[in-house]
Amino acid sequence: MTDPEREPHTPTGPPVEQPAGEEPTAGQPRRSGLRNPERAVRGLGAGTLSLEALVLLLAIQPIRVVGGDLSGAAIGAVVALAVAAVVVAGMMRRPWAWHAGTVLQGLLMLGGLLHWSLLALGIIFALVWAYAMHVRRVILG
Repeated sequence: MTDPEREPHTPTGPPVEQPAGEEPTAGQPRRSGLRNPERAVRGLGAGTLSLEALVLLLAIQPIRVVGGDLSGAAIGAVVALAVAAVVVAGMMRRPWAWHAGTVLQGLLMLGGLLHWSLLALGIIFALVWAYAMHVRRVILG
């Protein structure tokens, strides 16, 4: 007689499908489970930059009202950075776009020389961008 606690557990659900011709081995990195990981990561980067552009444009008026003196140069810098963010978001298929996004975060922080709130936004979006880069590294390896 066999002891049910000693028998190996067999799943009762449908069998897990392995990709054809691929056996998981200890030396290979595990797959992300995404159908197209490159596309997913590009979408993350583009979405992050698009959100940044939207926040930058929407922040102009509150900064002017609450933050005091926002010069014409600072407004021009914010608009230019927002446009650059949209352009880079559209170019995420290019390998240099991730580097350009990183430079964009640095430029936004440098905008803090024009107004302190741009430095605050730059730090926030640099942290978001760093997280997106981390997710990219984890998914794509």
